[in-house]
Amino acid sequence: MPLVVFCGLPSSGKSRRTEELRRALAGDGRAVYVVDDASVLGARDPAVYGDSAGEKALRAALRAAVERRLSRQDVVILDSVNYIKGFRYELYCLARAARTPLCLVYCVRPGWPSRGLGEADAAEEDGKPQAAGAAREQRAASPSANGELPAAAPGEPDPEETLPSTPPAVGTPESGRSAKSSAFSPELLESLALRFEAPDSRNRWDRPLFTVVGLEEPLPLAEIRSALFENRAPPPHQSTKSQPLASGSFLHQLDQATSQVLTALMEAQKGAVPGDLLTLPGTTEHLRFTRPLTLAELSRLRRQFISYTKMHPNNENLPQLANMFLQYLNQSLQ
Repeated sequence: MPLVVFCGLPSSGKSRRTEELRRALAGDGRAVYVVDDASVLGARDPAVYGDSAGEKALRAALRAAVERRLSRQDVVILDSVNYIKGFRYELYCLARAARTPLCLVYCVRPGWPSRGLGEADAAEEDGKPQAAGAAREQRAASPSANGELPAAAPGEPDPEETLPSTPPAVGTPESGRSAKSSAFSPELLESLALRFEAPDSRNRWDRPLFTVVGLEEPLPLAEIRSALFENRAPPPHQSTKSQPLASGSFLHQLDQATSQVLTALMEAQKGAVPGDLLTLPGTTEHLRFTRPLTLAELSRLRRQFISYTKMHPNNENLPQLANMFLQYLNQSLQ
């Protein structure tokens, strides 16, 4: 079944949207598997994004986890930053090899990461847009908006030491997403934002693309379902596509026709001068003679023509094989 790739900076709402999509698809009776950083990082710190070697190993582990789950029966959701277009192309190739559709969901948080990390995490965990908006307005009016911390009133805990009263809900088998988000330092967030390669729907590996701005915008579930279950899978690449079988007679006649053209051409050029149009037996095309041709050069071009024609065999072309070879020689010898 299809692959859904989530993309976006940390704390942009990817995990929340992933859980929303997982519940919607599971409600339709489909098997859904979620692959995220927590499922492959284990006990390691998500600050691995600050280490190029560690990040490369993380991407390899994510790709391997997706490849293990990807099939024509189950839906796989990849919840990660996925900010490198080359990595998204690798995921596209996995879906193409599995003959299954895919789509990309780009989560965007307005003003992020310029705002504080704690504010973004609190808004994502709370899930209530009105409360998050009130909290932002209250923060903007407070001294902390200017980089100052308000003094704690007597008998009240210090704001720095206040912890949320309820832990985040566990919606998928992978937990601890709040801790994962808070592990990103401001410097690392800034670095990720600078090297982030935003998806572009003009790229085949980035489409169909669904952009979700903010936590208030609803997830386009109907469009995602249509993209996953009504669209065709990406066509296989020519280099990996199974070539049609050619009959033994086709290959034999191809070899015979090209060999006859080569023999006739070597004989015709003996009395030719540059500028002559050579007419060979069994052909209706002409070859313009510009210089003497060696047997080694013509044999190399013959092998190239046979290799190309074997990849696109067509019994309807049997009477035209000699003419096709002569046309190929005309183009190659210019």
